[in-house]
Amino acid sequence: MTIQESISQLEQFRQELYEAFDLRRDALMELIDALSSTPEARSVVELSLSPFFRRGYSSVHDAIAHFFQPSEAEKADEEWRVWEKKWVRLITTYLPGPRQRKFWLFGTDVVPIPRPFARTLPGRTYVYQPNTVVKGNKPVIIGRQYSHLVFFPEKIYADDPPWAVPMVVRRVHSDEKATSMWVEQIRVLMEDETLAFHEGLCVHVGDSVYSAVTALGPVTVQEYGNLVNIARASSNRVFYRQAPPVEKSGRGHPTWYGERFDLKDPSTWGKPDQVQETTLTTRKKRTYRVQLEGWHNMLMRGKKGFPMHNHPFTLIRVQVLDEQGQSVYGRTMWLIVIGKRRHELSLVEAWEAYSQRYDVEHYFRFGKQRLLMATYMTPDSEHEENWMWIVALANTQLWLARNVAESLPRPWEQYLPEAESQTASPSTVQRDFGRIIRQIGTPAHPPKPRGKSLGRAKGEQQPPRTRHPVIKKGKNASKSA
Repeated sequence: MTIQESISQLEQFRQELYEAFDLRRDALMELIDALSSTPEARSVVELSLSPFFRRGYSSVHDAIAHFFQPSEAEKADEEWRVWEKKWVRLITTYLPGPRQRKFWLFGTDVVPIPRPFARTLPGRTYVYQPNTVVKGNKPVIIGRQYSHLVFFPEKIYADDPPWAVPMVVRRVHSDEKATSMWVEQIRVLMEDETLAFHEGLCVHVGDSVYSAVTALGPVTVQEYGNLVNIARASSNRVFYRQAPPVEKSGRGHPTWYGERFDLKDPSTWGKPDQVQETTLTTRKKRTYRVQLEGWHNMLMRGKKGFPMHNHPFTLIRVQVLDEQGQSVYGRTMWLIVIGKRRHELSLVEAWEAYSQRYDVEHYFRFGKQRLLMATYMTPDSEHEENWMWIVALANTQLWLARNVAESLPRPWEQYLPEAESQTASPSTVQRDFGRIIRQIGTPAHPPKPRGKSLGRAKGEQQPPRTRHPVIKKGKNASKSA
C-alpha cells in the first residue's frame, strides 16, 4: 500500500469513526486525537491541554460519559451488544486479509487495572499484578480486569514491531471468570456473517488458562467450522490417545479413552506422528533451532455438558535448542491445536501463530505507558468501560497510520533496532501523529461557546457515594457479588 493510499484509508476511518458516535462526537473525536498524539500526558484531564483538543477540560469527562450509556432495560436483555458489534464491524473493514499466511489470527488476554483506593467503585476484587520492586510480595492487587480479544496483523518483515488491534473489550465482573468472558467475545466474531473473515480460516491463540476444559469446552461444542484454537497446556496435564475401535455386544459404556499421555512422564509419549524443524532469530540476532513434535488425534477429559471425547486435537511439543543442542528455556512448551480444520496448519505454522500471542502484552504495556489505559479514575463502572474502548480506538487509529508516520528517534535511540525497522512502532506513530493530524485535518467541528453554566444551586449538597467492599473470589463469589 502506497503512502497516499494509507492516508486515504486513515481519512476514511476517521470520518466513519466520527459518524459512528451518537453523542458528543466532536469532543470524542478530539479526545481520541489528543490521546493519539500526546505521549507525555500523565493524566486523562491533561489531554485537554493538547492543541488538538479545542474544548475545556470539563468536556473530557463529558465526552467519556457519553461515549455509550446503556439503559437498565438494554443491560437486562443484552440488546446493547448491538452497539458493540458496530465497533467490531467498523474495525474489521480495515483489517488486511492474509497474504503470506492462510488464516486470520486472533488472541485473547486479560489486563489488570489497579484501583486500590477507589472505595466507591463497585466490583473491585483481587487481581494478578506482578511486583518486581519488593521480592517475595504476593503478585496481587485490588482492582478490576478487562478481557481483550485482539487481531494480530501479519508481519511482512522479520523486524516488524508488535502490533495488536483490539476487537472486543469487556470487563470481567467479580462473579465471572476470564475464560467465560472469552467465550462471549469469540461468539461476537464467529456468529456475525457480515464480517470479512466469516468464511475464512480463523486461528485463535491463548495462554494456558484458555486450554482448560471450561474454556475450550464451550467454544469447541459450538463447532465453529472455520475456527482453530491454539492454547498452551500446563506441563502437568494428562491426555489420552483415542481408544482402538472394538465391537461390543450387549450393554456397557463405550470405551472413549485409550492409553495415558502424561506430559511429566516421557515413557508414556511414544513416537510422535510428525516431526518438523525451523529456526528462531531473536531481536539480538541470535539464531536457535526449534524442534517440533506432534501427536495427532489426542483426547482430554471432558465435563458435564462438554463431551471432549468427540473433539480430538493435535498435541505439539516445542523445544528451542542452541548450537550445542541444549534447551534454551527451562521448561518445554506444549501446545494444543483443536478444531475441525486443524489439519490445515503445519506444526511450524501453529507454533509461529502462538509465538505472535505475546504481541498483546506489548499492547497492554503501550496502553498503560502511553495511552493512559490504567490512569482514568472514576467511581462509575460505565465510564471506566467507555474509557477502555476509547483507548482501543486510539490504538487502532495509530495502527492505520503506521505507514504514514515518519521516524523521529531521539539521539540515544537512533542505534536501536526499532530505528531500522521498515514498519513504525506504536510509540513512533504516536510521536508523529500530531503532524499527521495537521496534514489531513479533523472531521470534528470547532466548539461553539454557549456561555457559563449556572451550576449547582446555592446550598445544594450531593449525598455521599456508597462505599463498596472488595470482593474476594471463591466458591461463593457470585453470592457476594
